[in-house]
Amino acid sequence: MKVNGTHQLLAYADDVNIVGGSIHILKENAEALVAATKQTGLEVKAEKTKCMVMSRDQNAGRNHSVRIDNSTFERVEEFKYVGTTLTNQNSIPEEIKSRLRLGNACYNSVQNLLSSRLLSKNLKINIYRTIILPFVLYGCDTWSLTLREERKLRVFENMVLRRIFGPRRDEVTGEWKRLHNVERNDLYSTPKIVRVIKSRRMRWAGHVVRMGKEMGCIGSWWGNRRERERWGDLGVDGWIILGWISRR
Repeated sequence: MKVNGTHQLLAYADDVNIVGGSIHILKENAEALVAATKQTGLEVKAEKTKCMVMSRDQNAGRNHSVRIDNSTFERVEEFKYVGTTLTNQNSIPEEIKSRLRLGNACYNSVQNLLSSRLLSKNLKINIYRTIILPFVLYGCDTWSLTLREERKLRVFENMVLRRIFGPRRDEVTGEWKRLHNVERNDLYSTPKIVRVIKSRRMRWAGHVVRMGKEMGCIGSWWGNRRERERWGDLGVDGWIILGWISRR
């Protein structure tokens, strides 16, 4: 099937996403998809097909509709594609909120295990990293975090770690007291959630840059390298990727 433009068709199983820089290109590619599906005996369901315009201008595309074979596709402000929430404003905070809700639901289902005295701390940490954390970090490679989002993610992780490590008994007074975040972080030696996100984001940036111009990608640079304090927690791999990108 031939489409107008470069890499305008994204398909995963029966979820097909058509991307276009304008309504005209989108209609052409949608018509090509409908024609191709008819040749194989398949059919595009208009009631299950949605259309969304992503633009800073909230009124963009309001006067246009996608109509093919006497079927008009509904225009929406957000929809889920392969588990990720996409919005017409490309709002990352909304996706993070959705991920945190799923993470909280998963945490509530296993919190009895995290507070059990029969399980070791290492096993509880493995439960957190292999069961809970994937719900939160799904698709985080493309997230652009603000300080507010970073704080929300840290609050979530501290809540889980508070359940895992629990209170500590003072050796002098014998009283039980809650651990401070600094003490809890010393016990949790693995990379923190925000650092994991930044590391994955830099790894994804390396993959994109290595695609080259033949794949429709041009060299890019994130941030100002002079602001070293903003990149101090990227680790060695992050600095290698940044240096490699800057040489392109």
